[in-house]
Amino acid sequence: MFYGVVSHTVGPLLRVLLRPKVEGRENIPAEGPFILASNHLSFVDSFVLSPVIPRRLWWLARAEYFELPGVGGRLIRWGMLALGNVPIRRGPTRAAVRALERMAAFLDAGGGVAIYPEGSRSPDGRLYLGRRGVAWLALRSGAKVVPVALGSTDQIIPLGTWKPQLNVRPTVRFGEPMDFSRYRDLPPGRARRVITDEVMQAIRKLSDQEWAGTLNPRADDE
Repeated sequence: MFYGVVSHTVGPLLRVLLRPKVEGRENIPAEGPFILASNHLSFVDSFVLSPVIPRRLWWLARAEYFELPGVGGRLIRWGMLALGNVPIRRGPTRAAVRALERMAAFLDAGGGVAIYPEGSRSPDGRLYLGRRGVAWLALRSGAKVVPVALGSTDQIIPLGTWKPQLNVRPTVRFGEPMDFSRYRDLPPGRARRVITDEVMQAIRKLSDQEWAGTLNPRADDE
């Protein structure tokens, strides 16, 4: 219920304020499970992306957002959980696997989930190697992956400031759904790496970002 209220009030307001230019929205499946895999430039990325998706999404989000101190932190935690965010702690831990299993359960029920394969915001605007959670979900569920590229979101709230620049119009480009069922017979580790690389290359083509060729250092430092 809370999600419905927010999507019908805050969602339209965000679309009016941010005025995103959207391309390829027809690539989002009208029904059935799908995985949305996006590049990550800014704290506002989810606020740009969520309102232009015609279906409900469950997001994989950093566990640190759920652990902020004080009353404000508790309110943020409550709001994020109510909106369908699933906390994940980075690293090859059982907690991370449990978070992915929760996301897989949403896919098994025919829902849509969203993930930032880079693991954190790009520190310099380049596109970094993806973490393999997106491939784990694709292999586990059989769901197709929809690559998406966000543009100019890092100019809305530049690093080092919280003052929004509402004269900036971000772009959202959705690519065609990607089916990875052909990799089911590969060894799991190999399949996850190949799938992740293909997803990131699809995002790169949509975004025209410079390719970093390494893992995002922010994903380990934060």
